[in-house]
Amino acid sequence: MNYDLTVIGSGPGGYVAAIRASQLGMKVAVVERAEIGGICLNWGCIPTKSLLKSAQVYDYIKHAEQYGIKVGEYKADFKEIIARSRGIAEQMSKGVQYLFKKNKIDLIQGFGKLAGKNTVEVTDAEGKTETYTAKHIILATGSRSKELPNLKQDGKKIIGYREALTLDKQPESMIVVGSGAIGTELAFFYNSIGTQVTLVEYLPNVLPLEDEDVSKQIGRSLKKAKIKVMVSSSVEKVEIKDDKCIATVNSKGKETTLEADIVLSAVGVVPNLENIGLEDAGIILEKGKIKVDDFYRTNVEGIYAIGDIVHGQALAHVASAEAICCVEKIAGLNPEPIDYGKVPGAVYTTPEVASVGLTEKAAIENGYEVKTGKFPYTASGKATAAGNRDGFIKLVFDVKTNKLLGAHFVGLNVTEMIAEAVVSLKLGAEAHDLIKSIHPHPTMSEAIMEAAAAAYDEVIHI
Repeated sequence: MNYDLTVIGSGPGGYVAAIRASQLGMKVAVVERAEIGGICLNWGCIPTKSLLKSAQVYDYIKHAEQYGIKVGEYKADFKEIIARSRGIAEQMSKGVQYLFKKNKIDLIQGFGKLAGKNTVEVTDAEGKTETYTAKHIILATGSRSKELPNLKQDGKKIIGYREALTLDKQPESMIVVGSGAIGTELAFFYNSIGTQVTLVEYLPNVLPLEDEDVSKQIGRSLKKAKIKVMVSSSVEKVEIKDDKCIATVNSKGKETTLEADIVLSAVGVVPNLENIGLEDAGIILEKGKIKVDDFYRTNVEGIYAIGDIVHGQALAHVASAEAICCVEKIAGLNPEPIDYGKVPGAVYTTPEVASVGLTEKAAIENGYEVKTGKFPYTASGKATAAGNRDGFIKLVFDVKTNKLLGAHFVGLNVTEMIAEAVVSLKLGAEAHDLIKSIHPHPTMSEAIMEAAAAAYDEVIHI
């Protein structure tokens, strides 16, 4: 079978590329070896949000009396929570399959690899191999959980994020290694439903890539939730004794022994590049990822790469944006290259974290003279009424131009609010554009206006 475009991988990069290509008149096929929708829909973004919503509801019930509501007996049913999460993931995967049918995209199940010019070889579950030709081929094979040499995952006691979403029973205790988005989100989930959690982070702050003020706030929130936090620490080894994990942790030169039912390794991801024919095709790698240009073209004509296997933030929405940019360029349109400095990030902890642009420290290191404005959730009427006052909105401006350089949010609903800052940054908004834009009251979002006003000593109201 011959196609205009064949995509290897059906995650948020692959399926978006396929749908956009079909909309632009191409004959498209998608090759997928596992679940349709990739890691995001099946093992990442979507199922984790389901778990966190269950934890949030449980937390509201635990604190119902603070809202004037008395409840009877209640408990977190771990198996039902996991089952709901898996059901939602399956539902979303079926949604992608429906979109494939609607857009007349052929789905080819099996392991795909490059096999000569304009050719993809697909091996199905029974080992049968077929080849397909295409004028253009997009590699969108995603990533998987990273393993440390001294923290090998056995899938039972030392696990990655996949196993954390499908455990048979709730562990009484858990050590989470790594405090990025995956580690902190799963630490909050398990802690919320009653698991005793210890979070170990190698760097001095949790969520180390965030603005320092945000990292410190999340550190306080973790401790407030009774999660033990060990920063500037590393897990040296884990031994299994009597069905328990015995972890040796080095904290600033001092060794400590921790015991837990489960160790969750959440130290990042690695790209899926093995055995997909890169070497035979002569595709150039750069620092462990595929080298591409601004429109995701590799050094080999007709072969492209997007998502976690290329340089850039390993985020679902980044992969989707890259997919659209890549396909529109193939179709002869004139897409705008992605500005990776204006990509938002979101972490669904309690409170939530969202950010875009430069941190205060990075802005100063880049030579900017900065002015910052911060508005605390303790001063927000809506946050107070909601009973969630932890957090703040922080904006970073360039003193010379008054333009927004970065936005760093921590608090209830901030992942829904960051888009305003993304648009403002993209359009080159100045502080007074935000100050003079009328925000509805009372809302969480008016804190953005208030933070801008605080930077220029124009506090408005609460």
